[in-house]
Amino acid sequence: MAGTQPLLQLHKNLITTVAKTGFSFCPSAAIQAWLLAQSDDALIDWSDFANSWNDMPLDQYMADGGRYRRRRYAVFTAPSKNGEILLEPHQPHYQSLNYNTLNGGIAREFEPIRSETIRSRSMQSVLKFCQKVFSDLMPDTPWHIECHQFRIESNEKTLGKPTPEGVHRDGVEFVLVMMIKRQNISSGTTTMHDLEQNTLDSFTLTEPLDVAIVNDRRCMHGVTPILPIDPTQKAYRDVLVVTFKKPQA
Repeated sequence: MAGTQPLLQLHKNLITTVAKTGFSFCPSAAIQAWLLAQSDDALIDWSDFANSWNDMPLDQYMADGGRYRRRRYAVFTAPSKNGEILLEPHQPHYQSLNYNTLNGGIAREFEPIRSETIRSRSMQSVLKFCQKVFSDLMPDTPWHIECHQFRIESNEKTLGKPTPEGVHRDGVEFVLVMMIKRQNISSGTTTMHDLEQNTLDSFTLTEPLDVAIVNDRRCMHGVTPILPIDPTQKAYRDVLVVTFKKPQA
């Protein structure tokens, strides 16, 4: 477990970077150190947590006709930085066409994230990490939180598109994208852009717990399509996406 002072500096550096540039890449080792400093058992069930991506249904709402995306979804609320994160009744996911020109404009019904996955120490630890970071960036804010499990699949006939809508914003305050697993794939590079879509940076989430954090009001983001390295083997990219938004008045 890392010492307190380096972790405080890590947290400060993360907040400073996101406040200055609108985004940050956080490597797995740093995220693990931060989570384990909060609780020794923060990631004790990581293997089961990661395996929960293995039985997800296909996304039936792909306007491009694609059958390469699987997902589950859940909604939470939190009253403040230190308030309890509460699971809300299951509900449709909605994005306007302003933010999702491909699949937006309709209420999309996705299967809920399984209760045992939500209760897991790994999920709860990640949610608490988001709550602390995003509340430090925007103090005294109650939060509407959405959580998405995504698996993007690829084979010799199918290009896997992590962001089929292209470079985009999500219409929230903050976004966390956490790598869960890359299996037999190349590319899948995250690209960061200003609001005029000028490229600011790019990086690839490769290790479990690698994280990208985005101020969605200031930056746009995308991910390049994935391809199988060995076309005879399964190829996929598993990520957890967590968004934090001010509740609508």
